Amino acid sequence: MKPLPEIKVHWKRPPLDDRPLERRVGLIILATDHTSEPDFRRMVASERIGVYVARIPYKNPTTPENLRKMQPALTAGAALILPDEPLDAICYSCTSASVVIGDAEIEAAVAAAKPGVPVVTPPMAGVRGLNAFGVRRISILTPYTVETSRPMAAYFAAQGFEIVSFTCLGFEDDREMARIAPDALVDLAREATDPSAEALFVSCTALRAALAISGMEAAIGRPVVTSNQASAWNCLRLCGDETARPEFGRLMTLPMKRG
Repeated sequence: MKPLPEIKVHWKRPPLDDRPLERRVGLIILATDHTSEPDFRRMVASERIGVYVARIPYKNPTTPENLRKMQPALTAGAALILPDEPLDAICYSCTSASVVIGDAEIEAAVAAAKPGVPVVTPPMAGVRGLNAFGVRRISILTPYTVETSRPMAAYFAAQGFEIVSFTCLGFEDDREMARIAPDALVDLAREATDPSAEALFVSCTALRAALAISGMEAAIGRPVVTSNQASAWNCLRLCGDETARPEFGRLMTLPMKRG
């Protein structure tokens, strides 16, 4: 065997960019989540924007009690995302847990690890998305049980929306929710939308609704706002990205109202 060559340190270090990518979005997802990460890769990630993911413990069934148990893990989850480096936004990707835990509590937990970083939750983003359309009368579709859907109804009612119809599918396992086919969501959206509703909110980050938004909007003839779509839109706008992405619904063509 020939002797190894001498390893030399190059005499000059190359210049370094400020960041590998211009913008950074953190994403905290459930250990069982099949959908949020690919949806954010599809809708948010680009040559300019990086998506950085941390998973936190979660066990089914999807009940308010189990959802609330994730709260203590949020700070540690946020801390795992590019430690000691700034982010442009961070999203906790669980709609039902967000309404049970509370937006303010989630923001505080994330801020303990990432102070000053804008925090996005799916229901918060959903409200912003619906406000971007200027609608008040909405229908809501969730895959959850009635027990888990009640806090969702209370959340949107507290934000000033008139819920003219609310349909849930009765699932308890988020892994099964992820297996609902996008084509089936189009039919469900049609059935769940009240004629008097101005828009439909489809809740749950497990649903593959991003792949069905165009079909749902065509089927019901009005805007559809979904959990992952709204969160992605909110994060993009926080990154200064105003690019229209109509393939992911009308919301992705709108600016986000500030304040």
